[in-house]
Amino acid sequence: MQKRSVQPGRPPGTTTYEAEPALAFGQAVRAARLAQGVAQDEFASMAGIARSHMGKIERGEHMPTLALILKISAALSISAAELMSATERNLRADAQS
Repeated sequence: MQKRSVQPGRPPGTTTYEAEPALAFGQAVRAARLAQGVAQDEFASMAGIARSHMGKIERGEHMPTLALILKISAALSISAAELMSATERNLRADAQS
C-alpha cells in the first residue's frame, strides 16, 4: 500500500465551500480589526497576508485555513478561540434574523 501525500487545498471533487461560516468569520475579523482602529492594508501586513486575500476573507469570499486563522488571531492579539466565539455569535445572529 502506497502512502498518500498531503495535498494543499480542497479535497478532489470539492467545488464549493460553506459561505455562512466564511462570512461570519470575516465579520468577526473585520469587527475586531476596526475595534483596534487598524486599516485593512496595515492589518494584512501585520498578519503576513496579502491585502487582497485579507479583503476576500473579511468579505466571506475565502475560507481561511487553520494556519491563516492563527496568523490573524495573533495579529489581532486575541486567541483563535475568541475569534471562533465571535464567529459562532455571528452565525447565531444570522440564523435568528
